[in-house]
Amino acid sequence: MKIININDAPAQAVTMEGAAHVTKRLPIGKADGSPSFSARVFTLAPGGYTPYHEHAWEHLNYIIAGKGELLDADGQARPLQPGDFALVQPGEKHQYRNASATASFIMICAVPSEYE
Repeated sequence: MKIININDAPAQAVTMEGAAHVTKRLPIGKADGSPSFSARVFTLAPGGYTPYHEHAWEHLNYIIAGKGELLDADGQARPLQPGDFALVQPGEKHQYRNASATASFIMICAVPSEYE
C-alpha cells in the first residue's frame, strides 16, 4: 500500500517537442508496484499546452483545477473545468491547453503502467 500527497511527488518539466510550460508529477507508478495503471498529475501554467499528438494507448483524465481545453482530432477545442473527466482513445489525436492567462490548469492523467 502507498499513500502520498501530491506535493511530495517531485515535479519534472515536460520536455517533449510541442509542449510548453508543463510539469508532470508521478505519485503512483510502476516503481510503486502498480500492476496496471500509473497516475500522473500535469500542471499547465498560464500559456501552457501539451503536444498535439497521438499514441497507441488510452488515457483517462480528471480535471482538478483551472480552466482548460482539449483539442480533438478534428481540431475542435472542447472546454474543461474542475470535476470534468475526459477519455482519450488509442490513436486519437489530442492536445491539452490552459485556457487561463492567470491560473494553472491541473489534471490527473491515468495511463497503462507500461506507457508511464
